[in-house]
Amino acid sequence: MRIGPVWRWLRDPLRGATALSTLAFVSVAALAIHDYLGSFDQGVRRLVQQTQGPALGAGMGAVTSLGDAGGLIPLILLVSAMTWRGNRRHALLIPLFMAGTGVLQLVAKRLIDRPRPNLEPWGFPSGHVLSLVVLLGLAAYVLAGSRARRRWRVLGGALAGATVVVVAASRLYLDMHWTSDVLGGFTLGLAYLLAALLVLERGGLPRGGIAGPRQAGSFAYMPWTSAPWKRATWLVGGKGSE
Repeated sequence: MRIGPVWRWLRDPLRGATALSTLAFVSVAALAIHDYLGSFDQGVRRLVQQTQGPALGAGMGAVTSLGDAGGLIPLILLVSAMTWRGNRRHALLIPLFMAGTGVLQLVAKRLIDRPRPNLEPWGFPSGHVLSLVVLLGLAAYVLAGSRARRRWRVLGGALAGATVVVVAASRLYLDMHWTSDVLGGFTLGLAYLLAALLVLERGGLPRGGIAGPRQAGSFAYMPWTSAPWKRATWLVGGKGSE
């Protein structure tokens, strides 16, 4: 097999990042299946159990509901509505992408068939984390392509990231997942998210968002050799306007 074509394919930022995220998931899954992360998982679980209390437990129960069907469906509708004005094609694709996350986690859970800390089945990967990584990643992508001011784009991206972290912590706190389950959900969700962005970016349409399109998706065609500040600028909306 010739390395040249593969290397050229991987030099695309989204393709390369998708491949790396997929490799990370496969690595975590292999370690989890053979219980190489058992000591690590048990150690984190013991630390989490030392923080448990009634008030914190109630808060974690509320937070974790964001990853349940009752929390995800309104969020999916909200993100699609945000996208509708700027790009109807993307608004229609977002629910399809999220349906794909359900199929993906079901297949992964059945194949790996790893019990949870509370001995319930199908712990790996965390479906809550996987789903929210994809959905909130898509929301951040839509916001980054909107006409919103930079401060709101940065705040929205930070809020999306913080939500994923807090929900992941709630899954550990409620003894629903091992830490490696959460890592599996994050890496698989990231790989799927980046693959979804490939579909959106290659669609030939501006990504659009809350207040209409800003620009075509330049990130997908930005080479790895671009200056770091250019890639960082894209993450908060491209041209850096206030």
